[in-house]
Amino acid sequence: MKHLIRAAAGALLVPIFLLAAVPAQAQETFRIGFVNPDRVLREAQPAKAAQAKLEAEFLKREKDLTGQGDALKAASEKFEREAPTLSESQRVSRQRALVDQDRDFQRKRREFQEDLNARKNEELQQVYERANRVVKQVAEAEKYDAILQEAIYINPKHDITDKVIKALNASAVGSSAPAAGK
Repeated sequence: MKHLIRAAAGALLVPIFLLAAVPAQAQETFRIGFVNPDRVLREAQPAKAAQAKLEAEFLKREKDLTGQGDALKAASEKFEREAPTLSESQRVSRQRALVDQDRDFQRKRREFQEDLNARKNEELQQVYERANRVVKQVAEAEKYDAILQEAIYINPKHDITDKVIKALNASAVGSSAPAAGK
């Protein structure tokens, strides 16, 4: 009987010791953060620089396309005005020429858009890679366990987007200074 009582008391003490150990583990918290990638792409200097680079790179082609589109529109309007006075063969010939010009314009516009999208994706990929490195650095420095990029709701106290943008901007300033000296 004494053995049974001791065993029962021992069995009761084990959970009590386990409960005493729980508060030490409960003190270790899970830190979570949130980064808004859209804001990073809108506000960070590397993203703005990439956008400016793309605009400069494609500005001439865009102006050429706009000029070609305006010329095509003017030629089409001129044809509409003159069509009633033209002979059948002249009208058919000019109409074919306008269709060929329009087809060429549409092809160039499509190629322009494809080239622009491809370059934009390249530039954005570089910005994303830099941003992800900065997010990882911030997370490690501030001892976050997880960083989310998408959430239905996030408490603003967990939003580290401003820290990431500041760090990205600082790294952009640091990395552009040596490049300017080269």
